[in-house]
Amino acid sequence: MTRWPEDDHELAAALASAAGDVLLTVRAERGHGDARALKEAGDRRSHDFLAGALAEARPGDAVLSEEGRDDPARLDADRVWIVDPLDGTREFSEEGRVDWAVHVALWEKGRLSAGAVALPGERTTLRTAGSGALAGDAPLVAPAPDASRIRVAVSRTRPPAFVQRLAENIDAEVELVPIGSAGVKISSVLLGRVDAYLHAGGQYEWDSAAPVAVALASGAHASRIDGAELRYNQRDTWLPDLLVCHPSLAPLLLAGVRDIADPPPVPGLSNTV
Repeated sequence: MTRWPEDDHELAAALASAAGDVLLTVRAERGHGDARALKEAGDRRSHDFLAGALAEARPGDAVLSEEGRDDPARLDADRVWIVDPLDGTREFSEEGRVDWAVHVALWEKGRLSAGAVALPGERTTLRTAGSGALAGDAPLVAPAPDASRIRVAVSRTRPPAFVQRLAENIDAEVELVPIGSAGVKISSVLLGRVDAYLHAGGQYEWDSAAPVAVALASGAHASRIDGAELRYNQRDTWLPDLLVCHPSLAPLLLAGVRDIADPPPVPGLSNTV
């Protein structure tokens, strides 16, 4: 039996990092000759690992996983782990790409209380701590941007027209930066590689719970694109939109969103995160 950390922040980080190691092993064993088989193996092996580890480490807690059956009992639970065993399956299947991640978050009595995003290709994990957030062992604080030039993370396969319209509607130069998974996009905001991630094409709770937990702990702004609170462990796990950025950028971006037509959520487009 593995001796898992008693602290929830440390457990989230340990689980995400270990699942990342599992995925790196799957990549090495399978190679990249059959992308579909690699994706399926990665999803399955990482999910099985996380489900088993959580059952061992926190047997009384509920789990909501992208790859697992949704048990309605989680709606009455005080503690629910929200996990994405492999965020960015497309990128995981492409040789040389590192913009994929593992998400592990804890929702507790109405809020996200802990979370970790492993970036296995970079051999690092971003996580919440008792106070604040960490990137590896270093303090993680959302960096202030240059408000005259805003770098916005977008899908590398389908740059959203919504964000392009926003770029035309605000008083700042906007650069669209293609990145793979949602977790890596949000991590890129926190690491200062981009300044914002704004998405309106629809996702599920597991796509953002862990990176949002880390973002909030680091002092970043995270909300719906109308400024409303992001809510998790809902009966319907569909989360239509979100904005993650430095707090100083939030008023500009939220105002820009209000000035353009709000596109309706499109079910089935969660792979455009």
